[in-house]
Amino acid sequence: MLGFKNFILEEDGVGVVEMILILVVLIGLVLIFKKQLTTLVNNLFNTITNQAKTV
Repeated sequence: MLGFKNFILEEDGVGVVEMILILVVLIGLVLIFKKQLTTLVNNLFNTITNQAKTV
C-alpha cells in the first residue's frame, strides 16, 4: 500500500502531461479558427508582396 501512495504522490511526469494538454488546446484552436488564420496569412503575404513591388 505504501508503494501505491508513493506512486500517486510522484510528480515526475506532470510536466509532460501539461505540455501535451497545452499542445492539444493549441491544435484545437488552430482547427477551430483554420479559415480565419488562412485568410489572415494570405492577406499578410499579399500586403508584403504589394509593398515589395513599390520598393
